[in-house]
Amino acid sequence: MEQIEKIVKSVDNWVWGPVLLVLLAGTGIYLSLRMGFPQFRRFGYAMKNTIGKMFSKQKAGEGEVTPIQALTTALAATVGTGNIAGVSGAIVAGGPGAVFWMWLCALFGMCTKYAEALLAVKYRERNDKGDWVGGPMYYIKNGLGKKWTWLSMVFCLLGALAAFGIGNMTQVNSIASSVNGVVSAFGSDLSAKTVLLFGMPVSIVSLVIGVIVAVIVGLVLFGGIKRIGSVTEKLVPVMAVIYIVFSLVVIIGNGKFIGQAFGLIFKGAFTPDAALGGAFGIMIMTTIQKGVGRGVFSNEAGMGSAPMAHAATSETEPVKQGLYGIFEVFMDTIVICTMTSLVLITSYCRVGADSLAFAWGSDAGGAAQIQAAMGTVVGDKLGALVVAVGLTLFALSTIISWSLYGSRCFEFLCGSKVGTKISVIYKVIFLVLLPVGATLEIDVVWNLADALNGMMAFPNLVALLALSGVIIKTTKEYFGNKDNLR
Repeated sequence: MEQIEKIVKSVDNWVWGPVLLVLLAGTGIYLSLRMGFPQFRRFGYAMKNTIGKMFSKQKAGEGEVTPIQALTTALAATVGTGNIAGVSGAIVAGGPGAVFWMWLCALFGMCTKYAEALLAVKYRERNDKGDWVGGPMYYIKNGLGKKWTWLSMVFCLLGALAAFGIGNMTQVNSIASSVNGVVSAFGSDLSAKTVLLFGMPVSIVSLVIGVIVAVIVGLVLFGGIKRIGSVTEKLVPVMAVIYIVFSLVVIIGNGKFIGQAFGLIFKGAFTPDAALGGAFGIMIMTTIQKGVGRGVFSNEAGMGSAPMAHAATSETEPVKQGLYGIFEVFMDTIVICTMTSLVLITSYCRVGADSLAFAWGSDAGGAAQIQAAMGTVVGDKLGALVVAVGLTLFALSTIISWSLYGSRCFEFLCGSKVGTKISVIYKVIFLVLLPVGATLEIDVVWNLADALNGMMAFPNLVALLALSGVIIKTTKEYFGNKDNLR
């Protein structure tokens, strides 16, 4: 088993190595240059036509969701444990400078996600149930031609498998762990393998949590795309507001350290050793890799997952839906990931790394460090509770959206007519794995899921670059029409 773990970790490190990170960042830079940086030039327009319409009434027909619901479904998958545990891990392993590279990656990732959402609407289809379906597999097949269908199949195979890990077992395991963290903070001895919940062992409590999550996800999943959209439309704003409010409380509580935190971020981006006193051995390449890698992992720009949600929109204008991609990355990384970063770094400036139980340059970062950082202002118990609620809502929303992504990939692999009929098999397996994931020690599952998730990006990025002419032409035609800008 130990050998398998080493092999899987090596594959994961290779997948998320320089080649993929350069390709992801390079695609965003290339598209930005070719389109004249729409994420900056049209940012106000994008915000006005996305978040500006959040509270306006939108209608959707059969087999489709409103543009806002498509956005929140994509955000539900995007805003997950990576925004808490992933960001913490990147900062601890790569230093505060990793945040700068996370921001930079997001600025170009806005354009990548814009392109993905645009193509998702442009090349989508109706399946046998009458639902809009789309994503990389469809814009590869319909945009590049049927001779490229094999590439669509590769993407779907990776996506269907990755959903069991990155969108299922790892997420529910995080929920169980965060709940156990709360129990520990309130005085239970987890090392004794018992908790104060009816005297049950930790493993049984985790199993119960897994079953409850499976029931909730099942009720949503078998309700179809419209129910998924309806649930995420309500869940995403609530979870984001709760986490942002408490993060702001901690950041304001550590207010006198905010300037110092930003100093560490910018200094550490280029001279990480100097930023941390020269004693931690963090190299510049590690800082860049952790920042870019965790940034992409969090906002999923270029990964090909979110377009499957955007394709279900009732919006018929590809560019308009593309604007939601810009907002999505902005909200995920520039807002929520920044909140997590400042909570951790300002707390470090206040109490030091030892009090937060990590060592710079190690793999010790995670939810526990954010919990400790929250505790510097609101107390250990409330800090543990806030992180547990945040992780639970983030992870639950991710599971719901990835259940859709995985089943869409499965349907495509089996063919539309057969796939829509037997997708129930995939959905049942997806639900069964939730209680399993809640009870396992799953480091190897994390690494395997991470690797599969990264591999999904390769066929998607090939399609984005190959169809860049279509993206550019569609964008220029839309913004060239002055009536669209009124």
